[in-house]
Amino acid sequence: MLLRACNALGIAHPRAYRAVLELPQLFLHAWMLLAVYGYCRRRVDERWAYLGVLMVGLYGLVVAFAGRTLGESLSTAFFVIGVEALDRSEKQVRAGLLGGAAMGLSVVARYGSAVLVAAALLWLLGARAWKRLLFAGIAGGAVAVGLGILDWVTWKEAFHSFIAYTRFNVLSGAAAAQFGREPVLYYASWLFEYAPLWVWPGLWVAVRKQRPRLPLPLFCAVAYTVAVSATAHKEARFLYPGLVLFGMAAAPGILRFLLDLRRPDLRQSLAALALVAGAATFFFPGELQAQRSDEFRALIEAGHAPDTTGLLIVNDGLWGVGGYFYLGKNIPWTNCDNATDGIFQMAMQDARINRVVTYADRALPELQGAGFKIVDRIGYTTVLRR
Repeated sequence: MLLRACNALGIAHPRAYRAVLELPQLFLHAWMLLAVYGYCRRRVDERWAYLGVLMVGLYGLVVAFAGRTLGESLSTAFFVIGVEALDRSEKQVRAGLLGGAAMGLSVVARYGSAVLVAAALLWLLGARAWKRLLFAGIAGGAVAVGLGILDWVTWKEAFHSFIAYTRFNVLSGAAAAQFGREPVLYYASWLFEYAPLWVWPGLWVAVRKQRPRLPLPLFCAVAYTVAVSATAHKEARFLYPGLVLFGMAAAPGILRFLLDLRRPDLRQSLAALALVAGAATFFFPGELQAQRSDEFRALIEAGHAPDTTGLLIVNDGLWGVGGYFYLGKNIPWTNCDNATDGIFQMAMQDARINRVVTYADRALPELQGAGFKIVDRIGYTTVLRR
């Protein structure tokens, strides 16, 4: 709908319509941080709740993922909103409806978040929060019905997309066969590498001093981490929802620790250190790198050039290619991983393919041998033309 509106207004450049698409995600991200504020405010001094928002909001991975239209980015934001709502003890009908709807949308954005929703419902069941559980089920069920109708209209089968996802990723083992299999403890070291330093002491304080002892976001984070660890196919980005929930659960704990300090200078120093420690992960993200600015700029330059008639993208599998959305024009394009791939050989023989974007100089000698010349280097990408 937004892209159609852009087209009607004459907004055609990829940078422009990408900015338009970022606006709803910006508001969703702001709503997520408002939910973090509400969660912290119920546990610490109202003024210090703002520090909790800064700790989560400036966490490097949140900053990086907030600007990406990834399923993890959208789904995690919706789920945090839902967690905060279901954590409320007042106005339980409203809390249940909002929490159930937000969690339903988190599953629509990313079906893997169904594990998180199941964990949240189990937590409500254990807490005997019957009213919130009932109305969360009603709101979440309404979202599920909407998804079923959408799939019926689109695929002529209710819940076709969810069934296909579950069959491919969970039941058949096809995802592991196609994309690789990793050991159960694959994420173990990453939890400590990517989580801010304040998360673990914050969780310790939260569990010791809060009621209930096992906060809702912590329960969901643990359940989710166990579930993705048990799944054969693993990717770094799959860990993102769990890391954000660990941070949400830990923030009030670290705030309570700081408030209990008697020395204001020490309190301020540790607060500043916590902010810096969280933000630092933006600059050293490792495999959880979410920024794709080099790729975006390279594809715009290669695809949007007036004389470009076709494009080959080397070393970014089909699931990671921006395609027409990044190119901003309807031209033939394809992708491959190596010079030995059949698609690469076909592209070299296709006269329409006169631009190439390759990552980390993959297949660069073969491209130059086929008549392509380097026209620009943008970060880890290289743009060629012939």
